[in-house]
Amino acid sequence: MSDPLYITRSRVEKVDGLHRRGHLEDGTTMDFGVHGPIKAHYGLDAQPDLPLPVDYLVAAASA
Repeated sequence: MSDPLYITRSRVEKVDGLHRRGHLEDGTTMDFGVHGPIKAHYGLDAQPDLPLPVDYLVAAASA
């Protein structure tokens, strides 16, 4: 196998409940969790409205 083209160094920390904060190596941070119908379906009304991790993936793919 060849060497990887790129290695990202990032970390994710648990803030509270389902609230997570991601940190990228360039200093960028993003918060994610649950929102909308997903919160309603699982009865998570006490959680803040935050984008899902997949929301960031879709946004990155469309850019």
